Amino acid sequence: MEQYLLSSIRVLTADDFKDWRRQVRLLFQARPEWQVIAEASDGPEAIQKAKELKPDLIVLDIGLPKLNGIEAAQRICQVSPSSKIVFLSQNHDLDVVRAALGTGALGYVLKTDARSELPLAVDAVLQGKQFVSSNLKPYEFGASPGEKKAPHRHEVQFYSDDTVLLDRLVPFVAATLKTGDAAIVVATESHRGQLVRRLKEQGLDVDAEIKEGRYIPVDADDTLSTFMINDMPDSARFLEIIGGLIEAASKRGKTEHPRVAVFGEWVSLLWAEGKADAVMRLEQLGNQLATTYAVDILCGYGLSVFRGEEDQHVFQSICAEHSAVYSQ
Repeated sequence: MEQYLLSSIRVLTADDFKDWRRQVRLLFQARPEWQVIAEASDGPEAIQKAKELKPDLIVLDIGLPKLNGIEAAQRICQVSPSSKIVFLSQNHDLDVVRAALGTGALGYVLKTDARSELPLAVDAVLQGKQFVSSNLKPYEFGASPGEKKAPHRHEVQFYSDDTVLLDRLVPFVAATLKTGDAAIVVATESHRGQLVRRLKEQGLDVDAEIKEGRYIPVDADDTLSTFMINDMPDSARFLEIIGGLIEAASKRGKTEHPRVAVFGEWVSLLWAEGKADAVMRLEQLGNQLATTYAVDILCGYGLSVFRGEEDQHVFQSICAEHSAVYSQ
């Protein structure tokens, strides 16, 4: 049975509060596989209960007392990184929507649309997909009015050996460079070397791409220490460092609307060290990057680091964070 933490909200009148609570309760009761395991009356309480209960899903309002929903979500992602978050709010402001989804949350539902869209949002978010109320979609979240935003692309390759990984990674990077866009490759020394050789075999002048700033190789081992604190990724540091790399790479692109391809195997290194919570938080931060920047992300995990049924739950959680999953 799925479990959820439902956080209550500040409202203008008691009647509005009762109406909202009754509506949400009815929506959840319609799905017997959903179980509300706790409620919180303010931001700090929501964080504490998330830490204690580790629910599968958390429904948050923006206007929580003591600590607003956005700040609460940022902290919840640290104490319960595997929990999915859906915001339920009356706020239509696109800057607020961006800030809410920028925390790592995947859903944003307007209260006026809750009856029809909250169940859809829950289903989508539990599958690792982003959901934004249809009344906000004419603005194409993340893009200017009238501008079409590219689909969210955050994929994962589980590989049995290096050949399988490179067969996925080479075309991912090569296609980007050939169009004039940029690529950031976060990998071990061995994989970086193998990738460069394969790219050169395809006729790409990798040295020139590096010189022009369109191919950025990053050592996965060395850079982990730049944003890890107490065995967990620090959100601010990660987004500052990686966001800065993406912005710099995007400026080097030659296309009209530059996109950046990002390959990362930090997650595989962390998983090999048994740091499942850190892995989940990093994947959520990857989704945040994908909603903030024009990027295509590919993650790589060696299948040898997974221990069958013992790791099945985390394996499924990792898959849920991605828009496409490949395994071989």
